[in-house]
Order: sequence, then C-alpha cells, then structure tokens
Amino acid sequence: MKRSLNERAKAYFISMGRRSRILRGPAIVGLAVTMLLHQIFDYFKRGTKRFACTIFILCCFMVGNSFSYPVFQEENGFVSEKENEAEVTAAVTSDITLADARQIQIDELEILDDDDVIDGYDDAELHGMEGADKYLLDEIIDENEPHGQAEEAGPKTDAESGEAAGNPADAEEVPESRQEEEISFDEDDWKLVLINKQHPIPEDYTFTLGPIKTIKGTMKCDERIIEELLAMMQAASEDGVNLAICSPYRDLAWQEVLFNRKIKAYMNKGMSYMEAYKISSQAVTVPGASEHQIGLAIDIVSDTYVKLDEGFADTDAGKWLAEHCAEYGFVLRYPKGKEYITSIEFEPWHFRYVGKEAAAIIMEEELCLEEFWDKYL
Repeated sequence: MKRSLNERAKAYFISMGRRSRILRGPAIVGLAVTMLLHQIFDYFKRGTKRFACTIFILCCFMVGNSFSYPVFQEENGFVSEKENEAEVTAAVTSDITLADARQIQIDELEILDDDDVIDGYDDAELHGMEGADKYLLDEIIDENEPHGQAEEAGPKTDAESGEAAGNPADAEEVPESRQEEEISFDEDDWKLVLINKQHPIPEDYTFTLGPIKTIKGTMKCDERIIEELLAMMQAASEDGVNLAICSPYRDLAWQEVLFNRKIKAYMNKGMSYMEAYKISSQAVTVPGASEHQIGLAIDIVSDTYVKLDEGFADTDAGKWLAEHCAEYGFVLRYPKGKEYITSIEFEPWHFRYVGKEAAAIIMEEELCLEEFWDKYL
C-alpha cells in the first residue's frame, strides 16, 4: 500500500534520528514541523465550505463599504486622489438648486383677513357656499319687522324681570352678594357650551338654524339668539352706531375652505406647513372646533369700518359693543391679553352668545369663556 506524503516525511525524520545522535535534534524539529503542517492542511481540508462562506462574506463587506464614503474610496484606491469627497458631492448635487433661506418672524407677520383668502378664487370649491358678505342693520331690520317689534319690548321685559344685565339701575336694588347666591350655571346649558381646540363640537350636539332675512338674501344662526341679536343692533342704531354682521353660521365645508386657504397663503409667503398651520389656527379656528359651526358666534363690524382687524376695537362700534354686548347676552369671545388661554389672537369683532347672566359676569370680570368655566362650572 502506497504511503502518504506525511507518513513518508515522518519515517524519514525518524530514520535520520536513529542513524546519528548529532542529527536527532534536527530530526525532531523536522518531525514537529511536518506534523504541524499536516494538521493545518487537514483542518482546512475538512472545513472547506465553512471557510468559503467566511471569505464570501468578507468580500461582500469590503465591496459594500467601498461605496459608502468617497474618503474611504480614496484611501482604498477605488478612486483617484483628485476625486475627493467635495467633488463627488458636487457632482451628485449639481442639478439641485436650493431656495434662499429666509427667516420668518411669525410674531411680526400680518394676519390675513378672510377676504384675503377668498378674493381672487374662481373655482367649484366655493360653489353653493355662503360668502362673507356684510349685512348692515338697515338691510336686516326692514326684512324682519316681527323681530323689530319684539326688540322694542325686549328691554322693557328685562327691566320688569329685574335682570341686572338688562338694566343696571335695577341691579342696585338687589345686593351683590344675594345676586351671586341666586345665580347658578349648568355646564349642560346650550348657551355655555365650550368650543375650542381642546373641546371640539360634541358629536351629539344639536341645534336649529334660524334664518335672518336681509335685502341681499338670508343669513343663518342659532334661532334662539336671533331676537337678542336684532335687539342689540337696533339699540346700537338708536345710539348712532350702525352695526354690520358678517360670517354668522358657517358649516364645516366653509370652515375647511377658510382654514386650508390661509395655510396655503402663508406657505406662499415662504413658511413651512407647520408654521403656516400654527399661525392659521390663531386666525381661523380649526374646522370642527369653531363656534361659527354651531351658530352662536357672530362677527360684527360697522358700516364705516368693515375690516376684521384689531383697529375695530378703537372705533365707535367696537367701543359700543364692548360696553353694551353683555346687556343682550353676548361677550367678546377672544379678548386682548387672553391669547395664551384661548389660543386665538385678539378679535374685537368676534362675539359669542352666552346668555345675559353669564355675559354680565364675563364682561364685568374681564374673563374669557375658558376662565368662566374654570371659575363657575
């Protein structure tokens, strides 16, 4: 039987050591080396598949990393020294043009009026929706004679019933402490429903829209506030202030149009979507959380000042409303200095019906509706 190379090598060194004592040292070294090489060769022979897989994985790892960063490519010789990281990056981005960076100062940005985002559009999105027309007192009273008669009797009824909000003189007859004891509020009262970003319109909330006829057409709001609204406008007219109503009831679709278009308008000014959303939500209530959608909120201006901005507060109409609105159950919903509570900018034109008792307290104590809830409900 033919012997293997390993066996022959071992036999040779054994024979060499037996022949001479001088050769025993080299023979032992040669025998050890022969056995070591044989073991190494045999180990790799039996683990061929294992080592092949390991080598394959290492090759894949090296190839993958060679494309990771230009600096590695340069060090490993995959690219020339001239093709450094800056040149590779420039080649990749050569067709990309970035817009000039602009710092948007949200606090200094002009708040857009509703008309600013409605005018100039001519599409099907607004088809069938009520616009933001201004309805002057003369255009309303002539078309609502039955209400007009009720308005004349309204203040007398309030005086006879001794309501403090209706006639301040009668309030003096009742001690203040006694008034506070007698007045109580119910959080389920429809007049006091709290609607804001944190308290959207409840799914089960129901109300009936009532029409107010005008020369231009018909506007709508909660039918339960129409008589007081018309009485307030008539009283203002008698004091020489001609009020005008705009944006009474708005449905969800209309609110979404206003909100989305304000976002788009601010984005066109260079703002990001989140920045535009933030400032839009300060001017237009988020759809689903607007008092206009339940018919209890009315935007009121005058025949001489039709802009919805803070300047309205300094007009005769703005001052008259701030002084007398509570007598008819209305309050300035978003007062100045309460923005951190309401999350809405100061709106001297936005009035909300809450009933005479609550309105008297809110306006006298300079509260917003959120504060009234925390204190009395």
